[in-house]
Amino acid sequence: MPIKAKKSYRFALRSALYIGLISFTVFGTLLWLFKMLNWGLLGLATIIIFVLSFLALQFRIERFIYRRIKKIYDDVALLESTPLTSHPVTTDMRTLTAEIEKFAKDKKIEIDTLKIREEYRKDFLGNVSHELKTPLFTAQGYLETLLDGAINDKNIRKKYLSRANKAVERLIYIVRDLDLITKLEVGDLRLEKEDFNIVELIQSVFDLLEMKAAKKKIVLTFDMVYPKPIMVNADEEKIQQVLTNLLVNSIKYGNENGTTEVSVENLVKNKVIVRVTDNGEGIPANHIPRLFERFYRVDQSGSRREGGSGLGLSIVKHVIEAHGEKIYVESSKDVGSEFSFTLEKSKTQNTNSKK
Repeated sequence: MPIKAKKSYRFALRSALYIGLISFTVFGTLLWLFKMLNWGLLGLATIIIFVLSFLALQFRIERFIYRRIKKIYDDVALLESTPLTSHPVTTDMRTLTAEIEKFAKDKKIEIDTLKIREEYRKDFLGNVSHELKTPLFTAQGYLETLLDGAINDKNIRKKYLSRANKAVERLIYIVRDLDLITKLEVGDLRLEKEDFNIVELIQSVFDLLEMKAAKKKIVLTFDMVYPKPIMVNADEEKIQQVLTNLLVNSIKYGNENGTTEVSVENLVKNKVIVRVTDNGEGIPANHIPRLFERFYRVDQSGSRREGGSGLGLSIVKHVIEAHGEKIYVESSKDVGSEFSFTLEKSKTQNTNSKK
């Protein structure tokens, strides 16, 4: 793309004016001392000096300074997506300085962003490696034991194959969640929005997780009786996954004989907010900003005592944001946590309902 020259005469004009004034003063003084002062001749000489100075200075700017400035532009053009190459080359120092400062600032932001992404990439790859190798090595260990002769023992064979199968199921679970979250992040997942009763959906998730909650003696309940349906417009299957992930987390990290309570409240005229509140172990404040990152765990120990893919909350966040909604979290250590998210009401929903 050819670069057009944008001439700036300000520097040459001012410099020529200074030279003209100095010449006028010096020659005027000399002519006055020698009694040869001629105002007309002095004025004409000053004008000639001014014009010649201006032309000489402008010529030097275009031939000397401009070439060096153009080289700066050409060097910068080697970098991808630079904003400088889209503008004409200028010899105006103020404009050039402003452009270079803006370019440097933009590049610094870009470099800082790349550094953050590089750290995130390393962290992510390390987490993926850890999450995948645990079930892989588990399955491999059981299978190798069977191949070494344990397969001849019927009881051991059945037990080890069952455990290897569980490890493979965990691998499939992780890969499936990774595939889902990748689609969500690149916007490749299509939402099939429809009107449905959010209260009924929550109850169905309660029923699915009833046995899991019973093992820890945790009660899944609504905050009140909802006599009327609360209709929302969203992808029912994806919202069911959101509710399942949030409730599974509340069960995993809840205290025995605890309670997980779900409420549905009017937020604004066309929105409801769904709250999932528990009285479990809570989350330290320093972990909350990173809570929705992929594979991030509050429990940093290698034991991964509660299992899971480590992608649940990240999926929740992406599903809710794919709906154009918001998710919030409040938590206190040893007190409990509350996760809440907004949903759009269906157009047929009675906006006068209490909750």
